[in-house]
Amino acid sequence: MRQAATILTIPTRGAGMVEVTAPVRRWVSEQGMATGLLTVYCRHTSASLTIQENADPDVQADLLHFFRRLVAEDPSLYDHTTEGPDDMPAHIRSVLTGVSLSIPVMEGEPVLGTWQGIYLFEHRARPHRREIALHLLGE
Repeated sequence: MRQAATILTIPTRGAGMVEVTAPVRRWVSEQGMATGLLTVYCRHTSASLTIQENADPDVQADLLHFFRRLVAEDPSLYDHTTEGPDDMPAHIRSVLTGVSLSIPVMEGEPVLGTWQGIYLFEHRARPHRREIALHLLGE
């Protein structure tokens, strides 16, 4: 068994989903491992990760709108407000979607469905530079 790890830095434009499938696939391919398990981990508490459809951009827009309705950006609802009205809702959205993914690797590629992509889900209103840790265990 071998291991490899790296950090990807992903710029965001504010709230929304950024597809990171291509850089993840590229890095996995460069490791030369045929089979294994890939862990993708977001190093932030106000952004998250998800695997979602990548064929129709309306899916990402609908998810963003759904989470805005589900978790209100109303400071009167929260005690933690020192970092702005979008911060505590971002933490809640991150809890709901998760910060870690485990993806099998077969034939040197992450095993994703035909219309699946890996997304960083930015929950804050302003742009950020987010870090995603990748760890591959395999052979």
